[in-house]
Formats: sequence, C-alpha cells, structure tokens
Amino acid sequence: MKPRYAATSAALYADTEHPVLPATEMELDLKRTALVVIDPQVDVMSPQGRAWPAVGESVTENNLVPNLVALFTAAKKAGIVVAVSPHYYYCWDHRWRLQAPLEKFQHDTGAFDRKGPYTVEGFRASGADFMEEFKPFIEDGETIICSPHKLYGPQANDLKFQLGKQRVNQVIIAGMLANMCVESHMRDLLEAGFEVAVVRDAVAAPKLPDGDGYLAALINYRYMANGIWSTDETVRRLSAAS
Repeated sequence: MKPRYAATSAALYADTEHPVLPATEMELDLKRTALVVIDPQVDVMSPQGRAWPAVGESVTENNLVPNLVALFTAAKKAGIVVAVSPHYYYCWDHRWRLQAPLEKFQHDTGAFDRKGPYTVEGFRASGADFMEEFKPFIEDGETIICSPHKLYGPQANDLKFQLGKQRVNQVIIAGMLANMCVESHMRDLLEAGFEVAVVRDAVAAPKLPDGDGYLAALINYRYMANGIWSTDETVRRLSAAS
C-alpha cells in the first residue's frame, strides 16, 4: 500500500498565530518528572515496518527517530525516570470478536505481533522489537518497560502504577501514533491528575485519505496538553532544570 495522502506544507502544522485559548506553563521538577515513550517499535518507525506506508511520510517529516534519540539522551543525562509503553499482540488477541478500523488494520497486517508473553522467539529484529537506535537507552536496566497496552491508552497496562511508585506526576510524552496511542495516553494521564507535555516533533501519525492523523493530534494537544514543546525546547528545559 502506498501513501495516498497528498504532502502538506509545514504551515499546516505551525503554531497558531493568534491563539484564543489561554497559555499555560509546565515547569519541570525533575524529581517528579518522567519521559514516557510510546511504541518505539519497528512496525511504526522503520521503513521495514508494517505500518510504514501509512506513517512513513509523517515519521520522515518530523525527523522522529533522531528526535527520540535526542530525548532519550537528554532524559538519561538529567537523571529522570524513563518509561516505555509498548504495543504487543499475541495469538489470542487476533481472535477478538469486536474490532474498530485501526485495530483491524493492525491485526490484518500483523503489526506488533509476538509469539507470546513468555518467549522472545522471533522477537528480535521483528516488527514488534524496539528500534535499534533506542536499545542502548531502553535496555540499560534502568528504563521501565511497561506491560503492553492493547488498544491506545494505558488503562490496560501498568504505566500509571510504575509512575506512581516513582512519585512522578509530570510526564513528557512522545512516540507513536500521535492521534491514537500518544493522544490516548495523554488523555488518560490528564484524567489521573498528571501534568503532561507532548513533544510535537517526536510524534508522528498516519496521513491517509481518511484524514491527517498528525494534524488531528496537534489540534487536540493544543486544547488539552499542559505543554506542546519541540525536541530542542524539551532538551533545553531538561538541561536547565538539572
């Protein structure tokens, strides 16, 4: 499947020139801050991934993978909690009797597939595996690798429990997909009383005739997030707060 959504100019995604909503400021307190990266996996971030035809344009435009490397590096340097919320499907997940469009797409393509929760057979270098660029950060024995979320939000995994145990209530989020898993994580964390900043060029989304997922996400971030920062700004904030 080739991308069918016409390329859009950067102007479409630019900050609102004259926003009506009041500005808010999220000031980092590193003792209670975490970087949460959602779905840093091959299937949604690599040209070899199953979702690349839908997300590749947005991933490339946003320089997503290098920006996430910069965020991981800055977070580790600042000494904050780093957590990953991955997406895995096992054989029984493919027998769901109810499916929505994106769920069906993922099941039909085999995105995020693993043989089971207790085996890594076939996992390494698969679409469900972490991007190679991120493994030094994720597999350092300190990053929290949460149980998998199944649809979009963290309601079914242990992310909030893990953050609570670290006394974290400020979260910087990034990853994939901007309008689905990232937005759903943002919404659920906000409802749980967390402050949430989204890194706008460290997320990406499908761009299809059905709609531009990245634009949809940006609009909702503007309404709800405590902060919408670029990667460079986030790195500066982490450095300044250290």
